[in-house]
Amino acid sequence: MPALIPDRLAALPDVARNLSWSWHREARVVFRSIDERLWQSVRHNPLKFLDQVSAERLNAAARDPRITAYYDKMMDWFRHEQSGAGTWFSQQWPEHAKKPIAYFCAEFGLHSSVPIYSGGLGVLAGDHCKAASDLGVPLVGIGILYRAGYFDQRINVEGRQQDTDVRYDISLTPISPVAGPGGVPYLATVSTFGRDVRIRAWRLDVGRVPIYLLDTDLEENHVDDRPLLSKLYAGGPALRLRQEWLLGVGGVRVLRALGIEPQAWHANEGHAAFMLTERVREYVAGGMSYADATAKVRSASTFTTHTPVPAGHDQFGPDQIEQCAGPIWDEMGISKDDFLAIGHHPVIDHQTFHMTATAIRLSRRVNGVSRRHGVVTRDLWTALWPGRPAEKVPIGHVTNGVHLATWMANAIMQVVDRSLGADWGNRLDEPGTWDKIMAADDATLWFAHRQLKESLLNIIREEARRSFVAHSLEAPQIVGAGVMLDPHVLTIGFARRFATYKRANLIFRDAERLKKLLTDSKCPVQIVFAGKAHPADHPGKDVLQQVYQFTRDTQFEGRVAFVEDYDMHLAHLLVQGVDMWMNLPKVPLEASGTSGMKAALNGVPQFSTIDGWWEEACDGSNGWAIGEAGVVDDDAETADRLYTILEKEVVPRFYTRDEKGIPRDWLTMMKQAMRISGQFFTAHRMVEEYARDYYVPSMTGTGSADDPPTG
Repeated sequence: MPALIPDRLAALPDVARNLSWSWHREARVVFRSIDERLWQSVRHNPLKFLDQVSAERLNAAARDPRITAYYDKMMDWFRHEQSGAGTWFSQQWPEHAKKPIAYFCAEFGLHSSVPIYSGGLGVLAGDHCKAASDLGVPLVGIGILYRAGYFDQRINVEGRQQDTDVRYDISLTPISPVAGPGGVPYLATVSTFGRDVRIRAWRLDVGRVPIYLLDTDLEENHVDDRPLLSKLYAGGPALRLRQEWLLGVGGVRVLRALGIEPQAWHANEGHAAFMLTERVREYVAGGMSYADATAKVRSASTFTTHTPVPAGHDQFGPDQIEQCAGPIWDEMGISKDDFLAIGHHPVIDHQTFHMTATAIRLSRRVNGVSRRHGVVTRDLWTALWPGRPAEKVPIGHVTNGVHLATWMANAIMQVVDRSLGADWGNRLDEPGTWDKIMAADDATLWFAHRQLKESLLNIIREEARRSFVAHSLEAPQIVGAGVMLDPHVLTIGFARRFATYKRANLIFRDAERLKKLLTDSKCPVQIVFAGKAHPADHPGKDVLQQVYQFTRDTQFEGRVAFVEDYDMHLAHLLVQGVDMWMNLPKVPLEASGTSGMKAALNGVPQFSTIDGWWEEACDGSNGWAIGEAGVVDDDAETADRLYTILEKEVVPRFYTRDEKGIPRDWLTMMKQAMRISGQFFTAHRMVEEYARDYYVPSMTGTGSADDPPTG
């Protein structure tokens, strides 16, 4: 039974129901200070915390002047956030401040307590929404409420990933149902596979940004349709197609039912492409010609593609499309063949309906997610503009960024406070703001980093203990779970989705050479791995198994660990607590790579092949580059360079200490990592670019004209 909230802390439930608390320091301090042990055990879920905290703890907190002072600061900030006054967007474009911008994405990674994300795409979308809230960009998100979330990961003794489903308790998430007209539970109806499917929506508030999550688990629906939106990226292409159809078509219809009339539309990855076709259908149904409807949809639409890897681009057979979408073409005033032509890829199988091709054809503004990815994407899609050189293809780029207040640790923020001034968060756009971090006191920064590192390793050991007690971790797995990790040893972090092109196993290519690094008696190294392979990605699971087996290799003396069930909670600990971030994508398959940005914000240098954001960021002062920019690399050569850099540069720099035991040269690199990431690779900068170069031009019909795709 939840405890009665004292009047002095009466607004805590309201704060807990808006995810803006998660990036506000005072709010986090308030919850942690009431009961730190409970706050850790509920993995920073404030609703679960308030459901379990004792009345004694709450009453004591209400009498504690330190906690109530933090509470008052939190409430001042919370009220200001709710007012929406004086934001960057409203000052830049006051005439557009109330005009909604629809942001469609198949997943949103906002907090570990809302498990409706699988990885980088979702976390990027979450950071986008948080930055939009900070800046006052009038974004409205549309996604899916995956009641079963993404799978929970367990690794067996042989190192095979076990995918388990655990439905989370919606009542302990900040999600509220939205009633339909007349009190009915649904807001829209979409026809698919011969049946009407009713869709309801749940509202999730992310600061000033509402996100509407779609759900088909209704008694009014056929029993087979109720779980259509319950599981993220599951069930194969047939279910994936239906989910994307319901997201795109249902999302537009839900917005209409709510009376929300977006003036700009953003499809974040090809999963949302049916949002564009539905809007064409609307205009034609309203009396517009198909050609005019297509032009009108294009003029207001932005499409962001996130990967050059073919498996990341959904495509479906014509029979599947006909069963799912038919006969929408009749309402669009075109034939079935004309509709299928919208998704025609001019190079690959002409019989498939390609979601990325669809989104490009129906969006005037298209972008990749880093400068290099923009180049790669233009090369990939030249066939849509026959006869045009790749550099003239109208596809731009907005390099991804990460939400600073979400990913930078409190301890590091306190160091930044001393160097940049307490109001530095309001001066992020001022030239030279981040240069001042170079004057930060070395001893203070090193102490803060060591605290974060010890916290990470303590939690890894505690999680291993809990798993062992719960019998989900067997005795032979204990060492590989990280119980022997040493806070004094150079610790490398690698936490990504286990796809083959990310090459988590590359560092084991020469096991003997790696062994010498890991077990050196004076300057040892240890590596912490985490990450999930997609349930259908069997080669990715094989890579994970290979890495996991090395954690049990006695030759490495417990210096390789794998922490299972990677999520945002663990991601925070890792990017804040390791000494160096390792990233080894096969060039040129990394579109961006935001994990290294998060680490850099916490003073953790990156060690990576030159791809994605690292091509723009690495200048030799903030980390290490393996290979050359834009050059497709060879595994053997890259591994050799990797070992050489570790042996000759990384390890000596980390272990070279002054008389006080402080690694001065390493700390200079830590500061440079913070300076460059803070200045150029935040979601604040990213969303400003989208607003200026994509959203406002979509609202006003301005910007340079482009020739629509014809291929």
